[in-house]
Order: sequence, then C-alpha cells, then structure tokens
Amino acid sequence: MTEQTANGNGNVPSRQRKRFPDISSRAYEHPADRSALVALRKLTGFDTVFKALSGLLPERSLRLLFLSDSVRVGDAQFAHLNDMLRDACYILDLEKVPPMYVTQDPKPNAMCIGLDEPIIVVTTGLVELLDEEEMRAVVGHEVGHALSGHSVYRTVLLFLTGLALKVAWIPLGNVAIMAIVTALREWFRKSELSADRAGLLVGQDLQASMRGLMKIAGGNHLHEMNVDAFLAQADEYEKGGDLRDSVLKILNVLPRSHPFTTVRAAELKKWSETRDYQRIMDGHYPRRSEDKDASVTDSFRESAGHYADSVRTSRDPLMKLVGDIAGGAGDLAGDLGGKLRSRFGGGASRSDGTTGATGGAADGTPGAGGTAGGEGGSGSDGRGGQSEG
Repeated sequence: MTEQTANGNGNVPSRQRKRFPDISSRAYEHPADRSALVALRKLTGFDTVFKALSGLLPERSLRLLFLSDSVRVGDAQFAHLNDMLRDACYILDLEKVPPMYVTQDPKPNAMCIGLDEPIIVVTTGLVELLDEEEMRAVVGHEVGHALSGHSVYRTVLLFLTGLALKVAWIPLGNVAIMAIVTALREWFRKSELSADRAGLLVGQDLQASMRGLMKIAGGNHLHEMNVDAFLAQADEYEKGGDLRDSVLKILNVLPRSHPFTTVRAAELKKWSETRDYQRIMDGHYPRRSEDKDASVTDSFRESAGHYADSVRTSRDPLMKLVGDIAGGAGDLAGDLGGKLRSRFGGGASRSDGTTGATGGAADGTPGAGGTAGGEGGSGSDGRGGQSEG
C-alpha cells in the first residue's frame, strides 16, 4: 500500500495487507445472501421503488441523531478507528469512505445503516472490548455490509421492527409486519456471515477474527478462553440433541438479527480453509465491473447447491431427517421408474403417447436422454433441462 492512499493521513497500517481492486461483493457473499440480493437487484425499478420509501423511513432523523449525540470518527476524534476505516475501504476498493460514529452504549455492537449513503455506527462497549486487530476485522465487517448494499435493507429492518411494536395492539396489524420482519431477519443473519468474510479479507488475520467473536460471546477474558474449545462448542451445538433440540434451535434463532457467535466462528474458519478464499487472496475474484453480467440463474443454482450440501453434511437431527426423507423419496422414484420402464418396454409412457427419455422412439431412434450429456428433467417452461455432467 502507498502511504497516501492506504489511510489518507500519511500513516501506513501496522503491517502490509493485500488489496483487492474492483472486488465485487459476490466474491465473499454467502450463497443464500448473494442469491437473494442478485434477484432483488435484477428486478426492474426495484431500487428506485425501495428508495422512494425514504420519505417514510427515519433515515434523516437517524443521521441527525448520531451527529448530535455521538462522536464522529475522523483525524481529530478516534483517529485509530479512522485509520482502520480508511484502510478497510482501500483494501476492498470502496471509493467513498462512509461516515462512522461511536455511540455511548455498554453493549458491544456495530451496524451499517442508511438508504442513500451508508453510515457505520460502533458502540463504546465494542471499542473498549476489542484490541486493534480484532477491531480492524469488525470495521472490515461493516465496510463489507456497505459494499454489498446491506445498509438499505438493514435500515428497513430497523424501521419495521419499531413499527411492529407500535401496531402490536391492532388485531392482525402486527402479523403482516412481523412476517416481513422474520423474512428480513433470516436474510440478515445470512448477510452477517458474508460480512464476517469481508472482515477477514480486510484484517487478514483469522485468529484476530476468532478472538473478536469469542470476546463478543464471553467478554474481555481471553486468558480464560480458548479458540479450539470455542469451536468445539459450535460442533457440539450442530450435532447434539434430538429432534426436540432441533426445533428449539430454530425457535431460539428466529428473533435474532445475528447468527449465534459460535456458529459464526465455525462458518468463518470453514470458509478460510476453502479454495474460494485462497483464490481471492491470490487475486482471482469476481470484479464489480462484471456485476452487470452476473447470472441470476447461476446464483440460485449455487444457493440451491449450498443448501443441498448443508442438508447432506449436517449432523443436526432434523437436517438428517430431511436428508433421509429426500433420499428415500429419490429411491422411491427410482423404483417406480424402473417398474414403469419394465412394464412399457424400457420407456415410461407420457401423456402425449410418446416414450420417455430412456426408451426408444417409435421409429427406432434412440431416446432423447440416453446420451452421455445426461439431458433430462423438466425446466420451468416444461422442456427438458440440461443437467451438469
């Protein structure tokens, strides 16, 4: 990094870090988070309509509130946080540095909000809890939210959560709002996993990221905590208990805006060991200049593949049951298909009277799906879908 651009104040970071010019948020976003955002952004006029709600949302009020009753980070105030913020924006190539505020609150927390422009807010509890490298990961986490455009949806979530409390006395008035809030919270929990990855790309210190998450869970008692033991808790949480515990896990997480801390730590460590992470560190990643060409279909396919793999590899009793049911349904379909092929001479009868993909046509030519390419299945338009080899 150069001295002039890394922090903007003539100081260099405490150590050299890799920079990711023109990096797209697609590089680090969780598959479920990315597919939802790509789909929303592809909707014609969605952002315009969404921002038109700004007259109803208290964004201006929030900005004035933080300006009047919090401390704005800059060269003259919380200069070390200002250095981290500029450095994070430089590493992730976020051209405009968002304003950042420190607000008095003993509870460790941080957020990125705003419709037109994102602002970052961190609490005094968080600043006092974390050391420099741990805090750098948190600042990178929030800059990742800004780069991904999460601040818009986060602001709406805050507004709707407050609105739900105000209309709770109206019969059924709270039901519709809470349905939206629940859906937004589910997305936001996934977005937190994405932002954790952005924090790792900025800090480039996995142990610091792990320490920060441990401190958020257990306070400033590192001498009493251990990363391996903390990750073992996540492992025990995932695989422990029976179906009743699986249901309780779902009920426990529904009202939360963030995933459980041990789960976040385990997810981040798992991602840091993947080839995808290493490719980003080697300079091979999706670029923002290519975002307009991003395929919604590919995003949904990746998301579906992620969920299928999660169900298949999960040790949670409920997820195992889902996998077993899905596998049993597949076996049943295979058995029925075999019986139908046997009964109809190798080709299942279709409603139009022609033979299925595996059988021969009436003129003796081979069926459409018998080639090595593996064509078969049904697309949304009723035509055969092309399966991956």
